[in-house]
Amino acid sequence: MMKKAVNAEKAPAAVGPYVHAVETGGLIFTSGQLGLIPESGTLPEGVEAQTHQSLKNLSAVLEAAGSDLEHVVKTSVFLDDINDFAKVNEIYAQYFPGETPARSCVQVAKLPKGGLVEIEVIAVKKN
Repeated sequence: MMKKAVNAEKAPAAVGPYVHAVETGGLIFTSGQLGLIPESGTLPEGVEAQTHQSLKNLSAVLEAAGSDLEHVVKTSVFLDDINDFAKVNEIYAQYFPGETPARSCVQVAKLPKGGLVEIEVIAVKKN
């Protein structure tokens, strides 16, 4: 099975030595996306703003890989504080209306750059 690296021009640059996503066998595996603003590389203030931006960044990555949020089958959400779960859920629901993908959500000790939320997804490629 061949794999293809994907880097999205409309998403923030990777924080480390990795690509935005890898496509293989019709599946797209994204790297985790912080809520970094692509133009400045900075994090907006608050978990709500960072959640919106993380999901916008994921949209850009999926678009570059030939997919979109409607084709997401699994998400993993990493929170700096599990007490933000309800706030993140409210915003998450706006990006995944209707039938939602499978999801994991965990609190982590620390996220890169002091982020409050990071989200990664697995999606199928659009036909």
